[in-house]
Amino acid sequence: MSARTEGRKWSVGERFTARELETVSGGTVRIPEPGMTVHLQFRRFAGCPICHLHLRSFARRHEELKAAGVREVVVFHSSAEELRTYEGALPFALVGDPRRRLYREYGVEAAPRALLDPRVWGGLLRALINGFGDFFTGRHPAPPVLPAGGRLGLPADFLIGSEGEILAVKYGEHADDQWSVDELLAQVRPAPTRLQPVPVQ
Repeated sequence: MSARTEGRKWSVGERFTARELETVSGGTVRIPEPGMTVHLQFRRFAGCPICHLHLRSFARRHEELKAAGVREVVVFHSSAEELRTYEGALPFALVGDPRRRLYREYGVEAAPRALLDPRVWGGLLRALINGFGDFFTGRHPAPPVLPAGGRLGLPADFLIGSEGEILAVKYGEHADDQWSVDELLAQVRPAPTRLQPVPVQ
C-alpha cells in the first residue's frame, strides 16, 4: 500500500491509523476503540462561539450517545491549557493539536470560506448571541481576540468503526457545517424494519 499524501481528504472504507491521543485531562484515548464507534470531531479554536454552541448540544445528549455505542473525541487546534480554560467541563475527550498535525494528516483545511460563506452567518449570529449570554453571566470566558491557529479553520467529522474502518466522513464547507446529534445518531442506529403486509388468504 502506497503512503498517503498529507492533506488529502479521506473517504468511507479507508482504514484509520490506530493511535492513542493525549487528552487535556492528562489521560489518553484510543482510536479505534474495541466495541465502540468513535465520532472524531475536528473543531476550530478553543473559545470559538460556533464550536461552543455545537458541543453543548452534544454534551446535553451525552448519555444518549453513549447508549448508542458512540465515543466522542474532539480535536481543537489549540493548546491543552487553552482548552481547559474554555471547554474543560465537557463530558468527552478533548485533544489539543496546536501544530495542526492531525488536521494535515486527515485533510482538514482552513480557508476564508469558513466565515465568508453566507450559509454560516445565521449560525454565527446565534452562537455570538448565546456566547454573549454565557460571558455576561460568567459561565464562559470571552472568545480570544487572536485565537491559536487563526479563525479560518473548517470543521470535519469522522465516524470510525471498532476495527478502524471509516464508516462516514464529512468535511465542512464553512465554520458551522457539521453533523448534528440527530444526523450522527441516524448513521449509527439501524434503519427501522418495515413490516411486510400479510397476504390475504
